[in-house]
Amino acid sequence: MGSRMTFIATGDSFITRRLPSVSSESFRELAGLIGRAEFRFTNLEVTTHRQEGFPFAFSGGTWAMAQPEVLEDLQEYGFNTVAWANNHTMDYAYGGLEATRRYLNQYGFVHAGVGMNLAEASGPVYLDCPSGRVGLVAATSTFHESWAAGEQRPDMPGRPGVNPLRYETTYVLPQEDLACLERISREIPINASYNLDVKEGFAVAVEEGSVRFGTHRFSAGEAAACRTVPKKADKKRILRSISEARRQADYVVVSIHSHEMEGEDKARAAAFFEEMARACIDGGADAVIGHGPHILRGIEIYRNRPIFYSLGNFIFQNETVSRLPADFYEKYSLGHESNVADAFDTRTDHNKKGLGVNPRVWESVVPLWRIEEGKLTELLLYPIELGYGTPRYSRGWPRLSNQVTILEHVQRLSEPYGTTIELEGHVGRVKVG
Repeated sequence: MGSRMTFIATGDSFITRRLPSVSSESFRELAGLIGRAEFRFTNLEVTTHRQEGFPFAFSGGTWAMAQPEVLEDLQEYGFNTVAWANNHTMDYAYGGLEATRRYLNQYGFVHAGVGMNLAEASGPVYLDCPSGRVGLVAATSTFHESWAAGEQRPDMPGRPGVNPLRYETTYVLPQEDLACLERISREIPINASYNLDVKEGFAVAVEEGSVRFGTHRFSAGEAAACRTVPKKADKKRILRSISEARRQADYVVVSIHSHEMEGEDKARAAAFFEEMARACIDGGADAVIGHGPHILRGIEIYRNRPIFYSLGNFIFQNETVSRLPADFYEKYSLGHESNVADAFDTRTDHNKKGLGVNPRVWESVVPLWRIEEGKLTELLLYPIELGYGTPRYSRGWPRLSNQVTILEHVQRLSEPYGTTIELEGHVGRVKVG
C-alpha cells in the first residue's frame, strides 16, 4: 500500500448546461480544491448523448439528458472518476445508456455501476494514481425494477443496466393488528393475483409467520415498525466485488445512490443503507460515498473509515434540460403547444414548491480526506452553495461558501453516529482516529 493517498468526493452532478467560464474566481477556487486530491469523484446524474436513445416509459423524476460536452466541464473541475448507477441511468432506455457509456470512455473517465451485463455493472474499476491504485465499486438502491442489469449465462446474453442494491421491507404490527390484517386479506381480493401466481408456480409464498397484504409483507412484533434489510444476493455480489478490488488495488471506494429514507425524514438514511455501508467497510472498503436525496445526510466514522450517507448536490440543473418527452407533459395535463418552461412552471407552481424552494438542496459539503499507512489521518469538509433563490436557468453551479451554518447542519446530522466535527473558520474538521 502506498504511504499516502488523498481523496475528494462530491454528491450528484446533475449537469445540463455548459460551464460559462473557467476563469472566474469561484470556479478556480473550487477546481483548485478538487485538484489537491488524486482520487477525484462525482456521481453523474444525467445521460449524455444527442438523442441516441428514446425516452423510457419511466424516468427518475425528470428525463435527464445533456450534450456529451458537459463531460469536458466535469474534467475542467478535475474529476477523473464517476459513478453513474442511479435513478436516471436509463431515462433514455438502452440507447441512452450505451451512448453515455461510449462518451464516458471517449473522455477517459473511470466509471462504475453500469454495464452491458451484471458482471460488467457490478465489477470494480480502477484508477491508477502516483500514490497507488484505487478500486471503485458502484451500485444504486433507487431504480425502476426493469433497469437492473441481467446476469450472463453460457446459453443466454446478459442485459444492460445498473448494479442493483435491492432491499426487503417488512412492516411489523402487534399480533392482534396482524390478525386483523390477515382477516381483511381473506375478505377482499387484494391478494387474489398473488395467490393464483403461487398456486401456478409464478410466485414464491411468503415465509411462515408472515402476512402478505397487496405488495407488502407484515410480521408480528411488540410495536409497529418498518424494517429494511439489503437483499442477500445483492449484498453478497457487492461484497464479492469489494473483495476482488481489495486484492487488486491499494484502496477501495464504494459508491451507493440511495433516495430511500427512514420514515418521512429525508435527511436520515434507510436502515438497509446503514447496514450495507458498514458491511462494505467490514468487507474491505476504505470509504462509502452516498448520494441521491439531493440533500446532505450525516457522516459516520466506522472502523476509522468514512461513510458519507449523502453528499447532496454538487451541480444541480434539473430544470434546464432542453427537451422532455410527451409523458412529462401528459402528467401535468399539458399539450403539444407547451414547452419545457411551461412544464417546469406547472410542476413547481411557478417556483412555489419542489426542490427549487428547499434551501437544503442548494448547499452541501465537499470532503477531502487523507489515508496514510493504511489509516485515515485527516477529513476536512468544505461547504459549497449552488445559488438558492436565483432563477432556475442560472442556479445549480457550485461555489465555495463561507456559511458556517452549512457545517453546523452537518454537525447535527452526524451527531447520532457519534461523529465530532470541529469548525476551523470556514472549514469543518472531522475527528478521526
